[in-house]
Amino acid sequence: MPRDQERLHLALMLVLTFSTGVVDAIGYLGLDKVFTGNMTGNVVILAMGLTGQDGLPIVGPVIALAGFVVGAAIAGRILRGVPKGWHRRDTVVLSVVAGLLLVALIPTAFIRAAPAVPQLGLPVTALLALAMGMQAGAARHIAVTDVTTVVITSTLAALAFDSRFGRSTGQTWFRRLAAVTLLALGALSGAALLLIAFWCGLALAAALLVSVAVVGAVGSRRSEEAAVRA
Repeated sequence: MPRDQERLHLALMLVLTFSTGVVDAIGYLGLDKVFTGNMTGNVVILAMGLTGQDGLPIVGPVIALAGFVVGAAIAGRILRGVPKGWHRRDTVVLSVVAGLLLVALIPTAFIRAAPAVPQLGLPVTALLALAMGMQAGAARHIAVTDVTTVVITSTLAALAFDSRFGRSTGQTWFRRLAAVTLLALGALSGAALLLIAFWCGLALAAALLVSVAVVGAVGSRRSEEAAVRA
């Protein structure tokens, strides 16, 4: 893969990481302590909720886990047999993700904070988890090292393990640190936007997904054209 394409894909995956932070903040703060991108958190919340601790949710995490798995499976099906790297099918998957975020936005467009109608919470959770699962699948296929867009635990472990205080080997510290920082900034932004209106964070996430899909598609097409000319 040409160097400029690698940099473009890295930048786009980091944007998606920021977007995940936004969506997870909305899920946790606005949808009854449910993560729609971070499934590790949901497994822990669900396990604690089953003991009845502090009224932690059970149904929400189950729906999020199911939606995420289904979304990742759909992405895998669409991208089956396609070589690693950005492909027009990745554009399709990410476009669908943007569409799902917009659909989730519609019933919450007139809500100023968390869903005023409790029945909205679970459908919105399902849509967001489905979207994040598809996004994670596309990111796995595009395969930018150390940037999964939905989790940073392994990224943090690699950052510390390969640091000067750890194994002290050469590492891609910039992308690892950027992934951690952008997820945190995304969560900060999502929490701040939730204070304005529930739909604001979803609108930002959807806009970012559309931008990533368009830029990725254009970059892939230019790369293909350059390869043909060469």
